[in-house]
Amino acid sequence: MNKLFQSAAIILFASTLFILQTAAAATAVPAPPKVNAAAYLVSDFDSGELLVAENVDVKIEPASLTKIMTVYVVAAELAAGNIKLDDQVLVSEAAWRMEGSRMFIEVGKQISVHDLLLGAIIQSGNDASVALAEHVAGSEEVFAGLMNQHAERLGMKNTHFMNSTGLPHEEHYTTARDMALLGAALIQDFPDIYAMHSMKEFTYNNIRQINRNRMLWWDETADGIKTGHTENAGFCLVASAVREGMRLISVVVGAESDNARAKATQSILNYGFRFFETRRVYPAGGEVSAVKVWKGASEQLRLGVAQDLYLTIPRGRFDELDAVITPEEAIAAPIEKGAVKGSLRISLDGKLLAERPLQALEGVPEGSLFKRLQDEFRLLIE
Repeated sequence: MNKLFQSAAIILFASTLFILQTAAAATAVPAPPKVNAAAYLVSDFDSGELLVAENVDVKIEPASLTKIMTVYVVAAELAAGNIKLDDQVLVSEAAWRMEGSRMFIEVGKQISVHDLLLGAIIQSGNDASVALAEHVAGSEEVFAGLMNQHAERLGMKNTHFMNSTGLPHEEHYTTARDMALLGAALIQDFPDIYAMHSMKEFTYNNIRQINRNRMLWWDETADGIKTGHTENAGFCLVASAVREGMRLISVVVGAESDNARAKATQSILNYGFRFFETRRVYPAGGEVSAVKVWKGASEQLRLGVAQDLYLTIPRGRFDELDAVITPEEAIAAPIEKGAVKGSLRISLDGKLLAERPLQALEGVPEGSLFKRLQDEFRLLIE
């Protein structure tokens, strides 16, 4: 009997130890790696959560990361129907004479918007960027105004553009955080144009031009976004990758070399994918809760969130999320669809991760006179 009891105790202890070890493995998140760069970050595309952050709000020289916004503005003009991909652009002398990286367009020749986009994205051509700017806005100066308008709309609070190329200017600056916002907006708003950023090469005028983003060769899950380099800015890279349905965006600025920026990017992206997961907790328009309605044609009201709610949390801890739903007291008809009638708060380990208003998923008209009088009486006695 004693041996049986001892065996059971050993089994119980081993099981408990296994559970504790498994829980520890699921919740342990080490500090992110330190990389040799002036600023860097990793953010989740769906939730916007920063998983790695170093000097993310320090103003930096964006170099050719600028061309992410150049492409964004062109994509917006395409979507609005103001220009077309097959538009033929007459190359100006100003575009042809641009210094720095080039796709080798020739003055006086015509080239399509499509090919100019490839030249700006893959070859990082300053000549292509200026040609696009002039086609869209008539001049690069006016185009820069469009860039700044989009930056403000996207919430890029510490960014100002003076040109379409990223050539140095004292009033031309951004931050790592703003570049991540811009990269996410490009992916979200213009997926067809973003797809061009995964192309490893293209040929124009019999010249084979190679994408400078090493991540496209190193990591099969990477699909963009843009490199940049000047003497002052150092080597920069905004990248994005998707693994198991989770998309992360990274920004590395001020690295010492082309190889260094790619290694730093690989390191911080691997960290984000290894230790975190992103889940859609509640879909837009889906029911989060149902609450009682007084004086209405319906007895219940379904409440939900207006937009998909994504959360990025340490791997293995999804079931530990604590959701608190607080509806308004005594909700009475009439109720319009979309009216805020409660709140949702989601926490982990006592830390608030998200707070959202809960909206009526449908309208509820007033009930009959008898129903209204009946509920009025019930409210008085409750």
